[in-house]
Amino acid sequence: MKKLFKLILNTIPRPILIRLSYLARPLLAFILQGNKFTDPIDGRSFKMFLPYGYGTQRNNVLSPSTLSLERHRLLWLYLNDKTDFFTSNEKKKVLHFAPEQAFYKLFRNQKNIDYTTTDLFSPLADVKADICNLPFEDNSYDTIFCNHVLEHIPDDTKAMQELLRVLKKGGMAILQIPQELARATTFSDDSITDQKERAKIFGQYDHVRIYGRDYFDKLRSIGFKVVEEDYTNKISPELVEKYCLAKGEIIPVCFK
Repeated sequence: MKKLFKLILNTIPRPILIRLSYLARPLLAFILQGNKFTDPIDGRSFKMFLPYGYGTQRNNVLSPSTLSLERHRLLWLYLNDKTDFFTSNEKKKVLHFAPEQAFYKLFRNQKNIDYTTTDLFSPLADVKADICNLPFEDNSYDTIFCNHVLEHIPDDTKAMQELLRVLKKGGMAILQIPQELARATTFSDDSITDQKERAKIFGQYDHVRIYGRDYFDKLRSIGFKVVEEDYTNKISPELVEKYCLAKGEIIPVCFK
């Protein structure tokens, strides 16, 4: 199964993969139902989660029901437990880059948010836009989600500046990225062009860098106030295992 999923991820274009996943999801959820692991986003339990990864594949990480990964489930827990995102009586404007299927319908159906999605290629995007040249006014959004996007962007400095520009004063931006916390500084090498080699070195064929611990300080240099939220250490080890979370993953919670 791991080889099959790896082949699918590396050969099918992402927009097509998104559409196909809608068809496969109900069948996978039915076949894998059980009680060992639970997806906290919808509360459904399974005997196993699916493997995932473009380079090295990780076992038990992709939920069959919501198609959430470790980072999605961690973010949902944080939003649900530590913010008023789901409960606020004040309607908030939310901008979501490259919207994940795990959240798309959930956020779209929320009555307390004015929800806009954006991306250059995703079929789920309301607005087709370049993150380095956004068509939105200054101080437009209360909340921004831009997760696992910046590692694809050659000029991530410009992208960060645009995110800060369109975020309202006092607003919150969640800017998750794949990160190696053992690495002090971010690594990039534009001379590596072979897709297999890029997947091996950067973790995915279309990534342009590996972020290190200096990611948070770069966000601060742009103008964000950054909280490095180590939320798996605030959850019991039993729930970390049951929800299939990545122990030690940091959520970059950014404010303007």
